[in-house]
Amino acid sequence: MDPAEVEFLAEKEMVKIIPNFSLDKIYLIGGDLGPFNPGLPVEVPVWLALNLKQRQKCRIVPPEWMDTDKLEEIREQERKLETFTPIPSPYYMELTKLLLNHAADNIPKADEIRTLVKDIWDTRVAKLRLSADSFISQQEAHAQLDNLTLMEINTTRSFLLDSLNYMYKLRSNLQPGRSKDY
Repeated sequence: MDPAEVEFLAEKEMVKIIPNFSLDKIYLIGGDLGPFNPGLPVEVPVWLALNLKQRQKCRIVPPEWMDTDKLEEIREQERKLETFTPIPSPYYMELTKLLLNHAADNIPKADEIRTLVKDIWDTRVAKLRLSADSFISQQEAHAQLDNLTLMEINTTRSFLLDSLNYMYKLRSNLQPGRSKDY
């Protein structure tokens, strides 16, 4: 799975919008949405919110976790603890990117939020690299990946798979580059 596929999955997350148009309920395969009334918040998938925003049909309400105070608290917890802290959204990085790229005017302190999320991401990826290094150097057979997001797992997937394959070859006394038929 590549980052674009993870971003596609993130677009299914629900977000509140405040429409400036009227429309009855719309019936989609993924579920019913609406009704849409001017000034009344309604939850829609991110893909629809971004589409309506681009057509100037709504204002996007940022998710509750997209607040500088909450993000600073998460960043501090992430820096203090050795384990991965729970993240308020499994797609926090992708949603931040999408919403700030397409609706920054609807999000207060957008630049600060972008910086905080980047700090959280950098801290978590550094922790993940240290965990992977420790995992490989101690020749562990399994690892517990609690509180990681799909994108975070995706960033180290190829490294871990290659390392584990190499460790398997070393453990089974195969020379790198040679294969044994089973």
